[in-house]
Amino acid sequence: MSDSTLSARYFDAAIDLLHRVRDEEADNIAAAGALVADTVVAGGRLFAFGAGHSSLPAQDVVYRAGGLALMNLLPVPGMVGVDVVPATLGSALERVGGLAGVVLDTSPARSGDLLFIISLSGRNTLPVEMAQNARALGLTVIGVTSVAYASATRSRHASGTFLKDHCDLVLDSKIGIGDAELTVDGVGAPFAPASTVVTSALMQAVLATAVGELAERGIDPPMLRSGNVDGGHEWNGRVMTEYADRIFYRR
Repeated sequence: MSDSTLSARYFDAAIDLLHRVRDEEADNIAAAGALVADTVVAGGRLFAFGAGHSSLPAQDVVYRAGGLALMNLLPVPGMVGVDVVPATLGSALERVGGLAGVVLDTSPARSGDLLFIISLSGRNTLPVEMAQNARALGLTVIGVTSVAYASATRSRHASGTFLKDHCDLVLDSKIGIGDAELTVDGVGAPFAPASTVVTSALMQAVLATAVGELAERGIDPPMLRSGNVDGGHEWNGRVMTEYADRIFYRR
């Protein structure tokens, strides 16, 4: 099988998943966008959390051109991508109880804020406890996960529950168990994950919906412009000054 055929198969698989999410999650995307808009209007703050590679879609919506300036990353040491050595330590930390509570207690998150929790499987202790603790603190929680894992795997949390069981709203990425879209003779394991592509698109779709919702309510959303466009730095500086009480990535 040629490399070009494999690349085409990967693109087709990713596009099929994007179409599924667009069509099957349309109502939930609209609801999530409305929740984000409600939070902005009420003066709340917006956060996104993900562990390991699930942190990438969270990072993708924070401090970027064309993005909503109010999105903040909720970082957990050792969990932001593969920023620890050995990388397997990050996987181990996802299974440690109590970590989520400490993170939230020492974060700027408070009642009335909104938190996206991104976890492909939703089965590890950290995302489950993050959702539990966040809701107990009065945050709105939107879970971004693959619901299929809950029917085909066992939870690693003591309660036996998954991220999806502790959210105000769930967005299903439709990613299959194992997150690998391709197989080929001669390769012992499935390969070519698509979760980052699909989940990042899902997050951007929600925020695009929120921006449109705010505009319909007569509110000019605080957007960031590219620093590589003339006037971009000055624009962003004004936005960050005006919303300094809700932006934490500048401090």
